[in-house]
Amino acid sequence: MAKNVSYFLPMTWKVSRRSHRTLKSLLPLFTGYLFFCGGEHDRVELLKTNRVANLLEVNDQDTLVRELARFEQALRAGAPLVPHKYIQKGQWCRVIAGPLLGLEGIVIESRGDTRLVLQIDMLGQAASVEIDVDMIEPVQKGEQKA
Repeated sequence: MAKNVSYFLPMTWKVSRRSHRTLKSLLPLFTGYLFFCGGEHDRVELLKTNRVANLLEVNDQDTLVRELARFEQALRAGAPLVPHKYIQKGQWCRVIAGPLLGLEGIVIESRGDTRLVLQIDMLGQAASVEIDVDMIEPVQKGEQKA
């Protein structure tokens, strides 16, 4: 049964190779998220489908719409968007791969490069190393990896 609720589900193609075959799959860009625009009646109708686990309240809808519009423009232009980790500048992160595996520090951006700042709080000293954002994950400072 059609609910006639406006929604946006950004999708991207994932190409993989298995046993000499190329597989192409269309997947949501943001796994687990569907964006809809509507009022209370639409929200109730959406929940009645039993296909929605949770709804997030959006306090600044104009900002969200502007941010989503950038993704829509890129997708309409045929840009090959791929999911990417969301790392904020100033966030505490741990290196998860490569020769720096296990190092922790604060992520900054310097001259267009992502850098991991290593600190000695007691001395008030620090140094940084360039790092690929795919090599880090956000953690709470002092959090032990399971």
